[in-house]
Amino acid sequence: MVEKKKTTKKTASPAKKKSPAAPKATVRTRPRATARERKAEAPREPRPRPSAPAAPSRPAALGVHDLGPAAGATHYRKRVGRGPGSGHGKTAGRGSKGQRSRSGYRHQRGFEGGQMPFHRRMPKRGFTNIFRVEYDIVNIGDLDRFDAGASVTPETLADARLARKSRPVKILGDGRIQKALTVSAHKFSASAKASIEAAGGRCEVLAR
Repeated sequence: MVEKKKTTKKTASPAKKKSPAAPKATVRTRPRATARERKAEAPREPRPRPSAPAAPSRPAALGVHDLGPAAGATHYRKRVGRGPGSGHGKTAGRGSKGQRSRSGYRHQRGFEGGQMPFHRRMPKRGFTNIFRVEYDIVNIGDLDRFDAGASVTPETLADARLARKSRPVKILGDGRIQKALTVSAHKFSASAKASIEAAGGRCEVLAR
């Protein structure tokens, strides 16, 4: 007879903690995106605008002694010749040599360092008559404000603010006159003289 081997059941050992299974490696189907591509795909957020700096608050002026210029309106005077740390020491911004670095330097208005100045480079055309006489112009339409039979002189015109006392007066024929006036002036146009005489008036020419 065949002897059967006795099988003995092994007692279960205390349960061991199973280590978590390692994740399976995933196979990438496309290459990794570059930093530039990731930046392009990310949604852009609006950049905050820098806010304007708040103006420094000043107390309200209570009197004349509290008044002063606005902030930033004035600046200290540039002090030259006060050491190399100031940036304007030693030569005091005048350079090292030359006429402009010396004391007592002066030049005439329009001097351009010896080159032909601008007022001599410009072409000159025309003529200015230094003996030209400037007249104050008065039209016969302005003389109609005087009463009929009145004598109009440069003095009365100056009082009426139609002319100046320092200039001679010339009467021109613009407008209409319907009163007989005696007009005294330094010059008359032909049409003004005809209109004054047609209205029954008279023209007197004064010497300048």
